[in-house]
Amino acid sequence: MKSCKLISAGPAVTGKQGLSYFEGISAETAGSTGLCMHLVTIPPRSSARPHYHESHESAIFVLEGYSEMRHGPQLEHVMVIKAGDFCYIPAGVPHQPYNPTDEPVRAVIARTDPNEQESVVLLD
Repeated sequence: MKSCKLISAGPAVTGKQGLSYFEGISAETAGSTGLCMHLVTIPPRSSARPHYHESHESAIFVLEGYSEMRHGPQLEHVMVIKAGDFCYIPAGVPHQPYNPTDEPVRAVIARTDPNEQESVVLLD
């Protein structure tokens, strides 16, 4: 029988992209079959590794801080993302979020792949 689940935040884990995640809803924690939602922190003056998600979409809501994200085939575009902003990343689009400030960035991240270690393809 299906039931609702409460997931309490545990310790941070480091994802393939090099960022710290607090695991929330996923196939592993809640039995989700179509989505995953975590908290992510980008420390001051740090960056994720350039990557894309082969077969799933991502949505981000920034809770606090200011960040930027390179995106596009050659990471040639830069998007400014600040507290209160939503960001949508289609499947297959190369991107690299980074924090150019001295304050941490915290965001809720949701994606259409329910697995903890989703289909990330790292770029050089």
